[in-house]
Amino acid sequence: MTGRSPIDPPEIAFARDDQATPAPQSDEMEAADEAGLLIVDAIDAPPPGAESLASGRDAIIRAVKHAPAGPGVYRMIAADSSVLYVGKAKSIRKRVLSYTRPVGHTNRIARMIAATASMEFVSTRTESEALLLEANLVKQLKPRFNVLLRDDKSFPYILITADHVAPQITKHRGARNRPGDYYGPFASVWAVDRTINALERAFLLRSCSDSYYENRTRPCLLHQIKRCAGPCTGEVSHTDYAELVREARAFLSGRSRAIKEELALEMEAASQELEFERAARLRDRLAALSAVQGSQGINPRGVEEADVFACHQQGGATCVEVFFFRTGQNWGNRAYYPRADRSLSEAEVLGAFLAQFYEDKPCPRLILLSHKVEEQALLAEALSEKTGHRIEIAAPQRGEKRDLVDHALQNAREALARTLAESATQTKLLEGVAATFGLKAPPQRIEVYDNSHIMGTNAVGGMIVAGPEGFRKSQYRKFNIKSADIVPGDDFGMMREVLRRRFSRLLKEAPREGAREGSADGVGEAAGGVVQGVEPAAPHVMPGLVEDIPAEPAVPTPVEASPSSAEPDAPPDSDPEEADALPDATEASPWPDLVLIDGGLGQLNAARTVLDELGITDVPLVGIAKGLDREAGREQFFLPGRTPFRMEPRDPVLYFIQRLRDEAHRFAIGSHRARRKKDITEAGLQAIAGVGPTRKRALLRHFGTLKAIERASLADLEQVAGINAATAKAVYDYFHERSPG
Repeated sequence: MTGRSPIDPPEIAFARDDQATPAPQSDEMEAADEAGLLIVDAIDAPPPGAESLASGRDAIIRAVKHAPAGPGVYRMIAADSSVLYVGKAKSIRKRVLSYTRPVGHTNRIARMIAATASMEFVSTRTESEALLLEANLVKQLKPRFNVLLRDDKSFPYILITADHVAPQITKHRGARNRPGDYYGPFASVWAVDRTINALERAFLLRSCSDSYYENRTRPCLLHQIKRCAGPCTGEVSHTDYAELVREARAFLSGRSRAIKEELALEMEAASQELEFERAARLRDRLAALSAVQGSQGINPRGVEEADVFACHQQGGATCVEVFFFRTGQNWGNRAYYPRADRSLSEAEVLGAFLAQFYEDKPCPRLILLSHKVEEQALLAEALSEKTGHRIEIAAPQRGEKRDLVDHALQNAREALARTLAESATQTKLLEGVAATFGLKAPPQRIEVYDNSHIMGTNAVGGMIVAGPEGFRKSQYRKFNIKSADIVPGDDFGMMREVLRRRFSRLLKEAPREGAREGSADGVGEAAGGVVQGVEPAAPHVMPGLVEDIPAEPAVPTPVEASPSSAEPDAPPDSDPEEADALPDATEASPWPDLVLIDGGLGQLNAARTVLDELGITDVPLVGIAKGLDREAGREQFFLPGRTPFRMEPRDPVLYFIQRLRDEAHRFAIGSHRARRKKDITEAGLQAIAGVGPTRKRALLRHFGTLKAIERASLADLEQVAGINAATAKAVYDYFHERSPG
């Protein structure tokens, strides 16, 4: 944190946007999905009443009697035992005493004091230790009044392994459990892939797995296109391959100029000896090395290792751009978008950002900033103690280092301008959703539900969440269907279980009084009375079941789930174990402004029944049914009290809704696949109906591996001895599930 007194902690929540310069289209799309821009005005809620403020002050006064006089960390705790704020201080007692002043607090701090019921203290030897402990506790506890850095992804690295006679070059993310040399961090997977591709051409290192390497009998395609030396089949001796590995390690360690000079001398010697083919190979390797450095844009000569931070504000929003320089090379950049009070300056936001950024990340020897922050020396001391070597933090004013900062600042301006434009588009789409479905205000939280199963087996319900900032993947939830009363294939029963569990817990943990402003107590009314030329019914206040259309049977005939337009191989984004807990405590409200159900009238009625049973009448529901030919653009929308309608095929709102539905498809299918594969691992092929030990042996004898069986076509499965057409179809369907609805 900055030197700003914790008496006035800034309310900032950080979201992330992966970018590189220049960023490819795929990275920009992924960034928009995963983070987006969190832009909110300062929330100037009224100050608490005198009685509640006095109660909080009394609690702090009681706690200060036990506060240590030395450095450490303190926690302010609410009556429900949730942590409100974590702060550090050189003298805890003096800092806590400052909260007991009767006047002089901002509204935000007054609310924090009023909510305090108790305090806890942890003493440390030094203030720098307190700073590191504070950052660790904030990330673990996510206090409501602290800076929150939402950065759930670790940085990717390049790994050259050391546990094989022929070391492998590969990208790595996560714990460093495998022996070898790690080089990074890189700002994005795209930057790692680009660098590895160039290094393969320059040093001919293998990128295949060890199992693939051991089973080769002839060189693979990478050797044919001169991107691997071919140590697997003896095309190069292990001694010569070790020399290539040494050169690659030297290049990634910063000795690129020496390596290029060595290759140039070898090329000249080969040319003089009339070994023109060898000289040509060395020439190509030199060109590949030049491509590595040339494609990385700005590569400083006087800065070997540094992280560069630049902060820019515009229109009430803030962007912090981070560039990574290692071995004198630019290894990419990443943009973060703080959610900050408008009153905070760029230096204050940047200082708050740095406090948590290096809590779980490697720290370079030099950190360059666009603005000088308070407690800069203390932060450098704390990071030096953590890493074991001296860390320098500076805000340069001239020279090459200032050029690096200016370059990062320019990228911050451009990234913020792009995201502001995207955010404006998102705002217009949400306004269109509100007009289409008759909401009083643009929805701030949209929940979309879908189920996935194969003939009722391994049934999983999925919930995705979206809002003004895009998809909120940390709040996705999956529900393993548990009820034994549900008939296999009963999509309506599955939907009822998912919504009952979701909203029962929501009522228990986040009860609310009456309808929330912006919820549609008039849902079903179109803006202006007509939606896409369909005459709506009279206004309703979220009635029960739709009565003007014949209801579908309660339990459908079990059929194979319908195809999804989402990517079938996409993995689930949440933890593979079931998680139907509530969203983060930092969310303004966990209650949805709009619930989208993937399905038609039957699914909508099932959902409406559950909410009626729970006494929830102010949550708007919309069912999305595919057209007659399951063609995108022909979806029908079902709302209680309104005639089903379609949108114009080119309506941007329709594209937006399709994207939400497809994301729900993808998440539900990925969750189902993870559960199904777990069952296969535990029970083998015998988990498939009709496949016993004999047929299992026949399948494995014919195809060799489980992966080959999974990839086999229906015709290939029918050719296996002892497998009839029905069993072949059961096996094929098991590995090629499709989503219902």
